[in-house]
Amino acid sequence: MTQERPSPAAVSPDPATPAAVVTVPVRRFPVPARHRRTLYVLAVLAFLAQMAFAMVTTAVRQTPTIDEPVYVGTATVYLREHSLRFNPEHPPLGKLVIAGGLAFAHPRLDPAFEGDQTELGRSVLYESGNDPWRLMLAARLPMIALTLLFGLVVLAFARDLTGPLGGLLALALYAFSPDVIAHGSLATLDVPAAGFLLTSVWALWRARERPRLHLPLAGAALGAALATRMSALPAVPVLLLLAALSVWHADGRGAERPAAARSLRRAAVAAGTVGLVAVAVVWGAYLAVDPRLRWTAPDTLPDLHGLRALAVDALPLPGAYADGMAVQFGFEDSTFEGFLFGRHYSGALWYYLPAAVLVKTPLGMLALWLAGTAALLAVPRLRAAAPYLLVPAAVLTAAAMTGSRDFGVRYVVFLPVFGAVAAACVTALRRRWADAAAAALVAFVAVSSLRTFPYYLQYSNEAFGGTSKTHLRLHDSNVDWGQDLGLLADRLRERYPGERVWLVYKGSGVPAHYGIDAADPRKVPGDRVHGLLVVSDSSVAKAEGRLAELLAGSEPIDEVGHSITIYRRG
Repeated sequence: MTQERPSPAAVSPDPATPAAVVTVPVRRFPVPARHRRTLYVLAVLAFLAQMAFAMVTTAVRQTPTIDEPVYVGTATVYLREHSLRFNPEHPPLGKLVIAGGLAFAHPRLDPAFEGDQTELGRSVLYESGNDPWRLMLAARLPMIALTLLFGLVVLAFARDLTGPLGGLLALALYAFSPDVIAHGSLATLDVPAAGFLLTSVWALWRARERPRLHLPLAGAALGAALATRMSALPAVPVLLLLAALSVWHADGRGAERPAAARSLRRAAVAAGTVGLVAVAVVWGAYLAVDPRLRWTAPDTLPDLHGLRALAVDALPLPGAYADGMAVQFGFEDSTFEGFLFGRHYSGALWYYLPAAVLVKTPLGMLALWLAGTAALLAVPRLRAAAPYLLVPAAVLTAAAMTGSRDFGVRYVVFLPVFGAVAAACVTALRRRWADAAAAALVAFVAVSSLRTFPYYLQYSNEAFGGTSKTHLRLHDSNVDWGQDLGLLADRLRERYPGERVWLVYKGSGVPAHYGIDAADPRKVPGDRVHGLLVVSDSSVAKAEGRLAELLAGSEPIDEVGHSITIYRRG
């Protein structure tokens, strides 16, 4: 910016003799580069700090969700017995991360325990002399740290594509994403798998410049994703093709492109390198639990035929991994109940996940995903990144949509992770109005996210009534995953001391451990159910028969955490 002032040399020393005044520009110096770097670092730290605060606050106050006790129990067995016998349907890496936190809590394990993995989780948390609050926080903290580290990957990837401003925009969307905060604060596997996949894709993008350095890193990150959740498997062919594409591009950057045959061989070697490193990481995760790889297939293992059997047998992975895949295929052959927009149904709806994402994603974030994708395809210098960002996300989404379990957006939690990087591409438009609109949308996302604090798991956007209305549209891990049992105990103690309580709770927690003295109203005649009827909202959504009759004759008087409703029955 400049302003005009008279030049001293052009002004006559004699005031009686007028002289022409010549103006020269005076430039206001911009902020020094070192100060810009400092401000940038402070902005990054601020985004990550608010995310860390949100996740730690959530982790401290929530009781175990449905899946967490199984993972905590299995991780405890890893620590104490180095055995793979529990929870084979999920590979061990994520549970090894959980075990890293549990090691500091020194969990006790009943050496005489016999039972399934659900009973194991209950035994470790509530029956072995452990403090479940302390144990759950110890299990969740490593996942919180990992989620924050993936935020730096989002920042770095977006910076590589669009520059510093795009990096900040991507990090802001990631850090304020209610879904990432909700599931990143739990001792579960969804966010780690998504983060490792993005890390692999980022390394493949960088391999376009330095393939020898980044291809092994891409393979290691892909292997980490596969060693965390088997849902990452559909991305493997895509990432191997991207590895080949990156080397093909690297060959074309030299003064002379190698012969086509040689480039094809190098591309094939690149894909093979990524695949081999990934396989090695998966094997390493199993060996880290049990160096002798002791494994006995469960008696209940489903029989596989056709392409499924071929796929399981063809993978060069440990037997425990193959049997875990068989368990997952068995789940896919089962029929589960779902709930969407007030409709209770059996089976799965192909449009369930898109509809759930529409409900549970901040409106500003949805707009930036669309705008960023359009910019990614429209700006010539960004088009090369489209296969890296869009194709893996599209393939994983399509695979998730064909699943049998309509249980929540956690199955596509990679969307806010990849979507944050894609959204950064709006900054490449180099238009003031685009930057201003992007800033306004990021602010809208931040306000929407902060307003739901600390109920991130239950979040829904303003178009669908906000967090307090999520239970009217969705169920299960979208809103009610058993996380508010402790909050319910506090509410009953503070507002309804001494009243008779009847409880229908959907979760893995043990109500009595939190001081809730309650009975199941479905196990006694209806005329005996008087007092407080407390029901998890997922159970309300799918109420039939006896429970539906009880609810029809009850009056809602209170709600807990937007996930549990308290009724009064006369």
